[in-house]
Amino acid sequence: MPKREKLTYAFIDAANLFYGGERSLGWKMDYQKLFIYLKSIFNVSKVFYYAGLDTETYKAEEGKKLNLEDLVKFLEARLKEPEITEDLALQLQRYIQIAKFYQSLVEIGYTLRIKAMKVFENDEITVRKANCDVDLTFDLMRYMSQYSSLVVLSGDGDFAPILEYLKKKKKEITIMARWNRTAKEIRQIADDKFVDFAQLKQVLRADKVRKPKHLRRKITGNGKQNDTNTPKQPI
Repeated sequence: MPKREKLTYAFIDAANLFYGGERSLGWKMDYQKLFIYLKSIFNVSKVFYYAGLDTETYKAEEGKKLNLEDLVKFLEARLKEPEITEDLALQLQRYIQIAKFYQSLVEIGYTLRIKAMKVFENDEITVRKANCDVDLTFDLMRYMSQYSSLVVLSGDGDFAPILEYLKKKKKEITIMARWNRTAKEIRQIADDKFVDFAQLKQVLRADKVRKPKHLRRKITGNGKQNDTNTPKQPI
């Protein structure tokens, strides 16, 4: 019986990659360069990307996955409604930008696991959250028989138990994250197979592109910059 090919899968915790990586690095990552890096250095077969997305009032059909194309159409139609306020219009534009960013990841070759954000009211503060950790953990287990090694782009200590389990099952684990933003347990699991994004600036940094005029920061009457119309880095 022929031996099964040894495959490598990559799993990206987008929120941790941004808040624990890009934001602390001070430079933006080029996700096509990242995809190429994972393919060329680790011979990755599949790259899974887990992230949340604010869908405003859009609801996916019952039992169906979030359709980015339908979502963009819905948000663009909302933008054309006459009663939309300026603040809401800016929000919708940001949601559209993020949705289109995710669409571009699909074109590159990423396998997306996108979750609609849930809105919570906490002490008069609105909190938007999409906890994708469960989805990532589930896929680590679901595809365990398919891969012999994995690259996890996250320093979140919540993944320590599942990674410990996979290590005991003889899976070769590489962690890509910021060393000083990574949980101690995760660093111990990775041992010498830890890749710090701080060392990959020349490889993964996005080329600087001048923002379209309507997305640049406005200067308010008091001389301060107003960030309300500056799109957030997709997470």
